[in-house]
Amino acid sequence: MEQIPRELAAVMRPELPSLLKEMAAEIVSVIPEYRELLEGPNARVIRVGIEQNIATFVDQVAAPTATTSLRDEICRRFGRYEAYEGRSLDMLQDAYRIGCQVALRRVRAVGRRYNLSATVLMAFADALFAYMGEIAELSREGYLQAMAELGEEPDNRRRRLLRRILGGASVARGALAELAEHAAWPLPAQVTLVALDGGSRPARALLDRDVLVDLAGREPYLLVPGPLDERRRRALSAALTGCRAAVGLTTPLGEAADSLRWARHLLASEPSAAAADRPPAYCEDHLVRLWLLGDPALVRQIAERHLAPLAGLTPTRRTRLLDTLHTWLTTRATAGEMAELLGVHPQTVRYRIRTLERAFGDQLTDGESRFAIEVALRATHLADPVAPPDRPPHCD
Repeated sequence: MEQIPRELAAVMRPELPSLLKEMAAEIVSVIPEYRELLEGPNARVIRVGIEQNIATFVDQVAAPTATTSLRDEICRRFGRYEAYEGRSLDMLQDAYRIGCQVALRRVRAVGRRYNLSATVLMAFADALFAYMGEIAELSREGYLQAMAELGEEPDNRRRRLLRRILGGASVARGALAELAEHAAWPLPAQVTLVALDGGSRPARALLDRDVLVDLAGREPYLLVPGPLDERRRRALSAALTGCRAAVGLTTPLGEAADSLRWARHLLASEPSAAAADRPPAYCEDHLVRLWLLGDPALVRQIAERHLAPLAGLTPTRRTRLLDTLHTWLTTRATAGEMAELLGVHPQTVRYRIRTLERAFGDQLTDGESRFAIEVALRATHLADPVAPPDRPPHCD
C-alpha cells in the first residue's frame, strides 16, 4: 500500500456505494447460486460484509496500519457459511475475483478522470490483488474451521446435501451431483418431503438408509427419494410412530422445497390430520384443503365478496343459511333429502332456499358466480370447521 498515494483514498470513497452495487450485480450474473444471498431476505447483512471488505482496503490506502479485525472476522464468516452450505470454496473465490475485476475497471475509469499515472494504477492493481489474496486466505481459515466442526460423518454430509437440495432450481445440478457423490447418495429424479412437528424424533433404525434427515432445527423434516410405494409407506409409518407428521407431494428434485412447504402447511392447518397417535397425514389426501387455505387472507376476501348478500344477518341465521346453501350446492339433493341431512323439516329447507334465491338472485344460476360461491363456502368451512349445530326444527 506504501506505493499508492494516500490522497487516492479521498478519491475512492465517493465511488464505494455504486461500486458495491456493480460488484453485486456482476457476481449474481456470473454465479446465479449467490442471487438469494445478494437479493434475498439476508441481503443487507451480506452487503454490509462486502462493503466492509471494500472500505477496509480504502482505509489501508489512507493509513497502511489501519486495523482489519472486523474485516478478518467477516471473511472468516463467509468461509464458514460456504462450509455450512455444503459448497467448496471455489464459488467464493470466484466472487472475490469478480469483485477485484470490477474494482480494477472502476479504478481505470477514475484514473482517466483524475489523470493518474500508469505507475499509480499498476501499484493499485498490485495492492488489490494482494488484498484479494488476504481475504481469500481468511475465508479459507473460516472454511476449514467449520469443516472441522462439522466433521466428515455421513450424517453431516447428507444434512448439508439436504439443505442444498431445498435451495431449489437456483442450485446448480453439477454442485448437487458433487455433494451427492461425496455423501454416497445417488441423486433421484423425484423426491417426497415429510414435515415433522418440532421435537418429533422418528425411529432412525426403521427409516430406509437412503432417507435424508434434518432434525436440528425447530421444524425437522425428512426427504424420501422418489415416490412412495406401499413398502415405503409402511416403513415410514413404522418409523414415525408417536410423531406428528405430514407427507408432501412427490415433486421433481428441483421443486423439493414446494413438497416441504405443502407438508408443513398441512401439519399446521389441520392438527387432527397429523396427530401423534395416527399414521402420517398425506397431502395427496388434502389437496382441496391445501389449495383453499393456501392464502388465508385471500380466502377472507373471497368470502366477504361472494357471501356478501348474507352479511347483514344475525350470526345464527347466517350460519343456518350458509349451511343450507353449502348442502344445496354440493349435493343437489331434494328438499326432503336435504332436510334429513340438516336435521330440519323439509318446509324449513324450502323456506331457506327461497330466502337464498332472493338474496343471491342470478348468481346462483350463473356458472362462474355459483362456482365462486361454492369455493367461498368450502374455504369458510375449512377455516372454521366447528360451526354451531343446525338442529332446531323450526323455520327461520
